[in-house]
Amino acid sequence: MTDTLRIRRPDDWHLHLRDGDMLRAVLPETARHFARAIIMPNLVPPVITGADAGAYRDRILAALPVGSKFQPLMTLYLTEETNPDDVAAAYASGLIAAVKLYPAGATTNSASGVANFDKVRPVLERMADIGLPLCVHGEVTDSDIDIFDREAVFIDRVLDPIRRATPGLRVVMEHITTSQAVDYITAHDTGLGATITTHHLVINRNHILVGGIHPHYYCLPVAKRETHRLALVSAATSGDARFFLGTDSAPHMDDAKETACGCAGCFTATNTMSILAEVFEREDALDQLEGFASLHGPGFYRLDANDSYLTLTRGAAVTYPAKITTPNGPVTVFDPGFDLHWIVAP
Repeated sequence: MTDTLRIRRPDDWHLHLRDGDMLRAVLPETARHFARAIIMPNLVPPVITGADAGAYRDRILAALPVGSKFQPLMTLYLTEETNPDDVAAAYASGLIAAVKLYPAGATTNSASGVANFDKVRPVLERMADIGLPLCVHGEVTDSDIDIFDREAVFIDRVLDPIRRATPGLRVVMEHITTSQAVDYITAHDTGLGATITTHHLVINRNHILVGGIHPHYYCLPVAKRETHRLALVSAATSGDARFFLGTDSAPHMDDAKETACGCAGCFTATNTMSILAEVFEREDALDQLEGFASLHGPGFYRLDANDSYLTLTRGAAVTYPAKITTPNGPVTVFDPGFDLHWIVAP
């Protein structure tokens, strides 16, 4: 049995860092193992302009541990008023790596998102012209659509029409959760990729609801049936370069999760690499972990893979802290529900 695995240092292609005290508390958890991350722009207020992104990047860099070489890859929050020229200038300067589409009301801090997709067509057309990727939160928010069907309906009603109307637009379907999303991606091999989270490889909807409500497994998009989880595992471990890691690690303080109307998000930055190694080992696919975590994402974003390496070793069960302390309260670390035997070597 393999007990040592050396891979290129991984990147996280979907990460929430928040701001202020929370940023300073959780950033070291990502910077410890990851070289780069696509930073989500759904702050309050959101990161809408190039100037906003520059200021946020500076705050992230100021919060890094001494000596860290972690690189934040910034994004802009797409609104119906987004200026195509500002987007193009931010990309040309190297400031941003993508633009993020949130359907209005789809998830945390998405009230400023898009309701009328015709209003953002000029931005999407400019992005197609310059090769700037669009990262998509792929859910409709119509009240008559069941929450477990929102992703599949989004593909048919929103994503496919956008891609047909904007040839050349490069799209990342973020945090996919369904076999329909896997099937859509594998059927379209041009300009389309997808991130898969750590937690969606582990949990299905039973983990949230069976034996009581488990708020630290509640996320958006919500976890689906076991058949969908298995489809995600198959995609992630397949070696298909269209699928890559985006943890969607999303910190919320416990009092915001454990309440009558709890926040959506799983905080996985701390133990993601241990969990992934366990999942890939179970599938007899440890040889595919480097591609999923370290190679496929840079390939899609047209960046070089990292030139540093990370070593995982297998041994006795690994213990991680149950919570991360912040000045405003604890943040619970995602519990996969099984023992972890892989750890990143010092």
